[in-house]
Amino acid sequence: MTPSTRYRRIVLFFSTVAFRLIAWEWVLPRLGCGALVERTRSARLHRIAARFRGLAIEMGGVLIKVGQFLSSRVDVLPEEITSELAGLQDEVPAEPFAIVRDVMERELGGHLFQQLTNIDERPLAAASLGQVHRAMLVTTAADGALVDPEGAALRVTPAGTAAERPLRVVVKIQRPNIEVLIATDLAALRTVGRWLQRWPPIRRRADIPTLLAEFTRILYEELDYLAEGRNAETFAANLAHDRGVQVPRVVWSHTTKHVLTLEDVFGIKITDYHAMTEAGIDRAQVARRLFRAYLQQIFRDGFFHADPHPGNLFVLPARDGDDWRLVFVDFGMAGRLSPAARTGLRESAIAIGTRDTARLVRAQQQLGLLLPSANLPLLERAEARLFERLWGRTMADLQQISRQEILALLHDFRELLYTMPFHVPEDMILLGRTVGILSGMCTGLNPQFNVWNELTPFARTLLEEDSTFDWRVLLDEAWDIAGAVLAVPKQAEAVLGKLNRSELALQVPRVEEQLGRLELTVRRMAGAVIFAAALLGAVQLYVAGQTPASAWLAGGALVALIWSLTRRP
Repeated sequence: MTPSTRYRRIVLFFSTVAFRLIAWEWVLPRLGCGALVERTRSARLHRIAARFRGLAIEMGGVLIKVGQFLSSRVDVLPEEITSELAGLQDEVPAEPFAIVRDVMERELGGHLFQQLTNIDERPLAAASLGQVHRAMLVTTAADGALVDPEGAALRVTPAGTAAERPLRVVVKIQRPNIEVLIATDLAALRTVGRWLQRWPPIRRRADIPTLLAEFTRILYEELDYLAEGRNAETFAANLAHDRGVQVPRVVWSHTTKHVLTLEDVFGIKITDYHAMTEAGIDRAQVARRLFRAYLQQIFRDGFFHADPHPGNLFVLPARDGDDWRLVFVDFGMAGRLSPAARTGLRESAIAIGTRDTARLVRAQQQLGLLLPSANLPLLERAEARLFERLWGRTMADLQQISRQEILALLHDFRELLYTMPFHVPEDMILLGRTVGILSGMCTGLNPQFNVWNELTPFARTLLEEDSTFDWRVLLDEAWDIAGAVLAVPKQAEAVLGKLNRSELALQVPRVEEQLGRLELTVRRMAGAVIFAAALLGAVQLYVAGQTPASAWLAGGALVALIWSLTRRP
């Protein structure tokens, strides 16, 4: 398939899906076809997911990564989509071994390639950018198998091994011509992004070209296996204190920009729930350990594994008296948080853990998640209501929230939906993706996973760490309170003055709301009448042979229909 054909197919697919979703989920409900939309939604979503899965398997590249992300979002996406796309974790077609062998020999050279023996021609895993094969590595201490390319000293070999004992390794080999595929896919996504950027509600809240540029940077970083090796070592150093987490060591002598060799620590795939149960491993404990590992990475280290899909997480059963371990692999996509972002995230965690909505709003401002026009008091009330209704519920409880309850929340805070005062800063997109996948992983491991129970003690620890006594803070608070107290008499005098002059107006939100809805209904009825009259007139003129006049009147009917459907209070 030529790059131009690939480009056209991707653009056509996404544009078709967008058109169908708008037609079914936005236009038809406003034409009174809500029951039809509800009745056919499951089958329609399944067809869309099946079409995307087939396209991704056929074309590979970036589409595989998109599908893997969507399949992990079991917490928010319908089962029709996640179940259909789940196969993308395992069904990525592998390259023929002859091609893989040629890449390995060309990258490593004859001597280093010959040190790899018993190479399994069947790939252990095949991903969007490369594939992994098991092998044995035979070296001597003089070969320096674990020496860093920057010239670090020889690392200690596995405990209790002789210098010439074979080391079980996995070799990750990059797919040939993957750069061309990625460039084509990104060009198609940029085209779709430019279309989305023309829609004002999206343009006000997100800079799509900037976000795609950030995604492009991250994706090309994944193509550098030397950088991935350094990420693995940083990650291992950060979590060295946690004996429940393991990271494979890098074999630097057999690592290049396109080939990465690691010690073999693969275990039970984190979504193989039956195998975990057979090994006596509690899935709820796995979810807890995974969640806590990410709390450490995000809030303390500021460096996190940004691709926690099921193909990159394993559970190593207990052996030699040790407890089972959570194993991370594939460190090509790593996120780094600036000190300012880490401070904002710590504030968010403390605010959620203590249910402090005012602090949460301030943290969102600090992170750049809110537009300058955001109605902060309304946002604070909305978040307080969410705490009231959602706090303490497990992931399974959250999935079972009734449609009526969701509609009630949407109705109470419809102004926020209309204005949508949020936008995604470019330095938060990778973290948002990671947290989304993590949420789905924890829910799959333990449907009763309670994020509140895990986050609250961690937030208290953060609060204790930040609770340093400062006289200046105390004096500032006292000054603010004194100013508020002294302003009370003046404010009371102003209110009484307005009352005497009959200038005090009483606002009744429910009455205003009902009047607004009545006005909207009248406008829509007027639009519908105009649409019907214009459409009937156009038909009559067309039958009479007045084609130009019929076309003008049909255009007017269309304008009236659009005007009627897009009115809002």
